[in-house]
Amino acid sequence: MLVTLRRLGIQVLLFVIVFQGMSFLRETSMLSTDVELNVSENLSFTDVPTLMGETVSLNSQGKTTIIYFFAPWCQICHMSIGNLQSLYEKNDDIDVIAVVLDYVDTDEVMGFTKQHTLTFPIALGNEKIKHAFSISGFPSYYVINKDNAIVGKSMGYSSELGLYLRSL
Repeated sequence: MLVTLRRLGIQVLLFVIVFQGMSFLRETSMLSTDVELNVSENLSFTDVPTLMGETVSLNSQGKTTIIYFFAPWCQICHMSIGNLQSLYEKNDDIDVIAVVLDYVDTDEVMGFTKQHTLTFPIALGNEKIKHAFSISGFPSYYVINKDNAIVGKSMGYSSELGLYLRSL
């Protein structure tokens, strides 16, 4: 019994190490932390159109902001966007902006938004934004602080707790 538990423990440990290593490798293509968005590589996007016909800034508006990049066809995005919505509803000190990329039309985006009852702004991204933020997979997100510097980043599924901890 002790041998079986030890083998199981070793397998779990190896799985965690491999998973973390793969996550690290995927995230190396993303922007570095501590990069100021409005200075580095002209990453000041202040008038990005939204799904509701308004505009939004992808820069911090004086508080921690999560910029979440997704595609409506992405199954992982479907599974994780609810965690982002819950975080947004429960934390007045965190802004959330979702940026949709690689979509066919706004009807597709509207269907995704309605299916998940999203209440934060949905910015309509483009290739310039995708390239500027080094987005190579979905979902990807950056956490920026009130000074507009990247303090966290991730690619793939994240729980509500994981999102919250990265935003501290």
